[in-house]
Amino acid sequence: MSTQHGTPHDSRRNRGLFRTKTVEQSILDTEEPEHALKKSLSALDLTVFGVGVVIGTGIFVLTGKIAKEQAGPAVALSFVVAGVVCALAALCYAEFASTVPVAGSAYTFSYASLGELPAWIIGWDLILELALGCAVVAVGWSGYVRELLGGAGWQLPTILSGTHEGRFGFDLLACILVLVLTGILVLGMKLSSRVTAVVVAIKVTVVLLVIIAGAFMITGANYEPFVPPSQPTAAGGGLSAPLAELMFGFAPSTFGVMGIFAAAAVVFFAFIGFDIVATAAEETRNPQRDVPRGILGSLAICTVLYVAVSVVVTGMEKYSRLSTDAPLADAFKDLGHPFFADVISFGAAVGLTSVCMILLLGQSRVFFAMSRDGLLPRVFSRAHPRYGTPYRSTIVLGVVVAIAAGFTSIDVLAELVNIGTLFAFVVVAIGVIILRRSRPDLPRAFRTPWVPVVPLLSVLASVWLMLNLPAETWVRFGIWMVVGFGIYFVYGRSHSRLGIRNRRAAGD
Repeated sequence: MSTQHGTPHDSRRNRGLFRTKTVEQSILDTEEPEHALKKSLSALDLTVFGVGVVIGTGIFVLTGKIAKEQAGPAVALSFVVAGVVCALAALCYAEFASTVPVAGSAYTFSYASLGELPAWIIGWDLILELALGCAVVAVGWSGYVRELLGGAGWQLPTILSGTHEGRFGFDLLACILVLVLTGILVLGMKLSSRVTAVVVAIKVTVVLLVIIAGAFMITGANYEPFVPPSQPTAAGGGLSAPLAELMFGFAPSTFGVMGIFAAAAVVFFAFIGFDIVATAAEETRNPQRDVPRGILGSLAICTVLYVAVSVVVTGMEKYSRLSTDAPLADAFKDLGHPFFADVISFGAAVGLTSVCMILLLGQSRVFFAMSRDGLLPRVFSRAHPRYGTPYRSTIVLGVVVAIAAGFTSIDVLAELVNIGTLFAFVVVAIGVIILRRSRPDLPRAFRTPWVPVVPLLSVLASVWLMLNLPAETWVRFGIWMVVGFGIYFVYGRSHSRLGIRNRRAAGD
């Protein structure tokens, strides 16, 4: 099969910054013995991974916090809006993952459609997103565990409890969690999926218990008004204001219809992770069929659970009286049911374990794919001879994230994770349109409906949520991207396997 298709300009494009790596070549690279990953996952495994990474602390915290501060009982609609944005992106991811069943997710998809430099940038972006996400989740897990240990009368020394409120410390529990999960990931994907399945079963049981128990404590009057009237807020100004506000001169406000959309940009954090299912495509036995099922199935399950929890919590207690730290647990306490509060804390601690592990999994697969292409040192793209996992990249990144989690404060990192994910959504949606035009001959087991309408809607929705993030988040994201450009031009461009192949072909 020919490895070059498209317009007469392909040969010229393939020597520049936007040279594309064909789908055929991407698949061929996965068959190299020392760089081949073991295929062991099914559609059920992928769905469990998706639910495992999406259902985290957000379902126990964000629901009440955003209801009180931005949307009222209409926070349920905010989750629907965020879910629709994710669904548009999921349709694009599903087509790419079934067409290019290779590790690397948005990075690999971009390489096949937009070219090498955009692929590098999106890979660099994903490394930031997944590393920070894992560090933040590990710190959150540590907090829940310390709370449970404190209830049992056992306290960690302050210096080993992390950095809080200006007090410096090392978060020992967060560091240990990341290192243990790194070890599990090295030992094989099947073991990882079994551990995840047990953890997901526990936390989904806790969520369902909360929904069912809370449904019997709902008071209809708490839903009035369902969409609270818009209220002006003091202008924050400066870089802390949403970029849309600075660009278009919007008057800052909470609640009302705009409050629903502003809340959607925040609760979007609770959905992050379903796209990681695509990073496991290369380790799936039947990726063309099972990856789209895993992506869309996990997203549908999580959206239903989020909306149900938000309806229950705002029905149990008036939105204006909800706490912002642990709203769901405190709502049960206020109604005289402390047992459920303890169950929620346990469920959150258990649930964050799988979130952390799957973020580590996704990050190591993106790093592995970039290394296999030569954009990062090739030494990191060796698969373990026995376990068939990218053990070198997994160990290196696991140690880095463990150290970061030990010293991380979670105040500003969540917003960086949001903008990184939304940026990936934009690139993948554009890639679907381009690949449909440049390679209409490719077999596609799953086809995004109504192209280019759905991908364009995905781009617009993602950009709108990005504009609702603070301007300072854009500045930090820009700095990370500049560093990425530097590394590409210093190392990646000259070591690219695709570039080397093209130079050799030109010399011939």
